[in-house]
Amino acid sequence: MTRAARVLLIAVVLSSCSGSATSTPQPPELTIFAAASLKQVLEKAITVYVAPGPDPTFVLSTGSSTALRTQIEESARADVFLSADTINPQLLVDHAIADGVAVPFASNTLVIIVPKDNPAAITTPADLGQPGVRIIAAGDEVPITTYAAQVIENLAATNGYPSGFAAAYASNVVSREESVAAVVAKIELGEGDAAIVYVTDATASSGVTTIEIPDAANVRATYAGVVIGDITEAPDQVAAAHAFLDWLAGSRGRAVLEEFGFQPPP
Repeated sequence: MTRAARVLLIAVVLSSCSGSATSTPQPPELTIFAAASLKQVLEKAITVYVAPGPDPTFVLSTGSSTALRTQIEESARADVFLSADTINPQLLVDHAIADGVAVPFASNTLVIIVPKDNPAAITTPADLGQPGVRIIAAGDEVPITTYAAQVIENLAATNGYPSGFAAAYASNVVSREESVAAVVAKIELGEGDAAIVYVTDATASSGVTTIEIPDAANVRATYAGVVIGDITEAPDQVAAAHAFLDWLAGSRGRAVLEEFGFQPPP
């Protein structure tokens, strides 16, 4: 090899080494699928989150927990799934779609909402069984439907409630919506007289009035999240997703959740 060729080779090697030494990891893009009731708190959370590595950019998609879980099972692109229950995340774990275990990160309770002008004059939970009351509910697959059914069952067993209260409530349901957000919207528009929703959704709305559910009849909804992906195929992406979920379930994420009325998980 001539002297000129050796000099050229050394220059190429040094240039390559210099480039690798100064390169920085590209920030990941994390796609979050989350229950509709988490929309506002997550919009705040992703603005204050500081990652252990490059700060990710976020794509947030919200809706019914069950519908989002189904989309993930059908290969929709997601890195973190945050559900309004523990059942849907656990199904992804059981089906080997998730990396790691489901992580509880918050809880919520329920409340009755009515339009601001309260045309049906509802003042207590017992009024939900009165003839002619138009109740807006969520679909059978939406987690809050299970929680609301438990509340109605608990109320029906309360002293002073008529024996037919649960059946009367069911007969008053006039529509079933795809998410809690859609339920709240219908009450805000006056398209129904009452609904049972999460406390956080009621607090976030300026178009409804709330009626408390007695503590003895109320239920606590536990929210859980899980990381989606295969760490053997995308280790950096999965690690970034775990970092965000761990932060959300930790003290700093919990502080943001509590700003919006969420409680710690049980």
